[in-house]
Amino acid sequence: MLNKLSRFFMRRRNWSIPYALFLLVFVVVPLLLIFFYAFTDEEGAFTLGNFRKFMMHPEAMNTFIYSIGIAVITTIVCLLLGYPAAYILSQKQFNTSKTMVVLFILPMWVNILIRTLATVALFDFLQLPLGEGALVFGMVYNFLPFMIYPIYNTLQKMDASLIEAAQDLGANPFKVFSKVILPLSMPGIVSGIVMVFMPTVSTFAIAELLTMNNIKLFGTTVQENIYNGMWNYGAALSLIMLLLIGIMSLFTNEEDNAQNESGGVI
Repeated sequence: MLNKLSRFFMRRRNWSIPYALFLLVFVVVPLLLIFFYAFTDEEGAFTLGNFRKFMMHPEAMNTFIYSIGIAVITTIVCLLLGYPAAYILSQKQFNTSKTMVVLFILPMWVNILIRTLATVALFDFLQLPLGEGALVFGMVYNFLPFMIYPIYNTLQKMDASLIEAAQDLGANPFKVFSKVILPLSMPGIVSGIVMVFMPTVSTFAIAELLTMNNIKLFGTTVQENIYNGMWNYGAALSLIMLLLIGIMSLFTNEEDNAQNESGGVI
């Protein structure tokens, strides 16, 4: 018996069984349930009525468009703040860069609800109103590390000889950045955009806490429908969100592949 068990665990392909079971239970089955509920009614019959309801419901459509707008604004702000921070941290002259990177990533180790409640307390202490501005601030605060880290990693791994070659050819700092550093760092930028946009467009807790439920995002709409027992409509909304995230992932992957095929330097 022990010999059979030892032989079983010695086979490398058997090591993947726990991971396969994990994917089956926590990824495949939930996705199949979302598809099933999205395309069925309360009696279990096939229908497209859940999607028609979304298309014919102005409030849901407006919430969807508004959520995308907030996600785009948050992603742009994170990129504008995150790229300079990642660039500074990646410089060899910056001796404490690793310590600073840890400080930037440290908030990620704290639960997102705790971080958001701390933001609420900060606005209350400063006597600032909670609303759209607080929402964008909270989004940027929570997801900025997701932009900094991939860009920092890409800049850290960049071949310094390419920069030196551009400088030897007489390129000024702006040209070195625009023609060498920026193109080579595009994979990190693309990863950062995906890592910020995806959770921003689907979150609901941050909006609820930082706007006192006065601003509703698409994730909140999904949550409300599921909590109220409207599983079919909620699943359809979830599937729409998944399709949006999937399209975003495919687009960014194509951009990343094109960048790699071109060698990174324009």
